[in-house]
Amino acid sequence: MQTETITYLKEHANTLELREELLITKNGKPAFVVQSYQDYQFQQDTLALLKMLKLSEKSLQGAELSLEQAFE
Repeated sequence: MQTETITYLKEHANTLELREELLITKNGKPAFVVQSYQDYQFQQDTLALLKMLKLSEKSLQGAELSLEQAFE
């Protein structure tokens, strides 16, 4: 992950090309992460899928299903 200052981000915002996430520091400390919209959307889709898996796992706790019942 590339690290730059907030000043760098302000100066290059119009021409910024993100190949990976960009860590922005403010006063020498991490403050923001900038990423492409495509990467952001992939991350959100992945989180949604993980949430669905967790919910389905919770709903099945205590209820044993046969393989046939699970795929009906």
